[in-house]
Amino acid sequence: MNIASLQANADRTFDTLMRAGDETPLISSFAARRPTVEERLSTGKALRAKISRGAHARYERHRDRLDPVEILERQNKGRVEKLVPVRYARMLASPFAFLRGSAAVMAADLSHTPVTGLAVGACGDMHVSNFGVFASAERNLIFAINDFDEIHPGPWEWDLKRLAASAAVAIRFQGGDKEASESAARETVRSYRKRMRRYAEMGYLEVWYDRIDERAVLDALSPKARRNAERIMDKARSKGNLGVLEKLTEQVDGEHRIIEDIPLIVRETHTDHGMPAEVALDRMLHSYLASLTVDRRRLLARYRIVDSVRKVVGVGSVGTGCWVVLLQGVDGDDPLFLQVKQAQESVLAPYVDYKLTFDNQGERVVVGQRLTQGSPDIFLGWGEADNVQFYVRQLADMKGSVRFSERDDQGLEDFEEYCGLCGWALALAHAKSGDPAMIAGYCGNSDALDEAIGKFALAYARQTEHDHDVLTKARRTGRIKVASEQLVK
Repeated sequence: MNIASLQANADRTFDTLMRAGDETPLISSFAARRPTVEERLSTGKALRAKISRGAHARYERHRDRLDPVEILERQNKGRVEKLVPVRYARMLASPFAFLRGSAAVMAADLSHTPVTGLAVGACGDMHVSNFGVFASAERNLIFAINDFDEIHPGPWEWDLKRLAASAAVAIRFQGGDKEASESAARETVRSYRKRMRRYAEMGYLEVWYDRIDERAVLDALSPKARRNAERIMDKARSKGNLGVLEKLTEQVDGEHRIIEDIPLIVRETHTDHGMPAEVALDRMLHSYLASLTVDRRRLLARYRIVDSVRKVVGVGSVGTGCWVVLLQGVDGDDPLFLQVKQAQESVLAPYVDYKLTFDNQGERVVVGQRLTQGSPDIFLGWGEADNVQFYVRQLADMKGSVRFSERDDQGLEDFEEYCGLCGWALALAHAKSGDPAMIAGYCGNSDALDEAIGKFALAYARQTEHDHDVLTKARRTGRIKVASEQLVK
């Protein structure tokens, strides 16, 4: 079996998994001989003749590169107009904030970089703030990717390069120098490469069931970093639904009501299309329930709706639809918070050949998360209402994340270890959705790929700082409107 047929076989398998309603007979596929681990490793290694690992060091601004502000303006179409200035304000906070909010800009840039042709469930918005701890269905804390809005079949290299670049930009944000930035980027890639090799040797079910649980996180860290991780995990355990109830609500006439914080948290009477909010919520829930399994529907049916609000979240998502629904179970101490988030086409879609058959972008997000994460929220589902496609997850369920502070160079050593965890989590996601042996074969055992993507990360960090300056200039000239600082939370 040659390289081309091995790649084609891997791509067909991945494509089938990510398609909805695919009725292709599977008997012949199950009966077919599978290439061995060694064959797949060798095939991946042979791809270096096509794209050398050193080729990933290059980043050159494409001659037809679009103005980054123009890309952001295009994304604003269909968003809540009054919230667009909040999005710009959050992105202007720092080059790191700009990177977080400009996945579409980097997707366009990455489309001109070399790739091996190996596909995974690419997150599409990979950066060091897109990881955290949360509770699995078994109520154990695990470390993993925590946002899948842009997930789509795509090159594994794009996720890894964006993650490494974000590490370099984050180090600069914290006051680190060029050497520290490149070191963090290299550590991200090194961890990804080594963990991918481990996953290449594991059985399929071993990979599927693998988790980066609390014990694994602590064992991977130095004593100092371990203490910081323990604090984050302790805080996450206190963030169950009861903790969120206390933080986000107040008592009104004997019922809990979510506290408004206009324009970031608003109790709307009508949707953007003029539909009464109660009608839209009813249609949304009926559509969402159809995506759940019978056991989940039965569980959710025991709750009643108490309140709902529109909520501004994130950086890149600001202006898209996001609602929080408070449901109440047994008496007053059994709350459930659901987040309903609008799903749009992935920023990767224009640049890849994989055309999914999902009718609903929310289903794309849910299928992608289930495929790559392995321990998704039990209430994860999707639907459509008022011409808006969406997905649903719990708002808060023992979730915690690392926060970065500007000019906080005291935490740079711990941060590099954190980058290693992020590289590990990305490797696990890619191993679940792609072919770990072929990727591992390409990555190899030396630090060649680490060095190359480390250089790319530095070059793209400079590009990000330049783009942030362009957005700053757009504010200064009045091209964009920016919200006041008190709205940047």
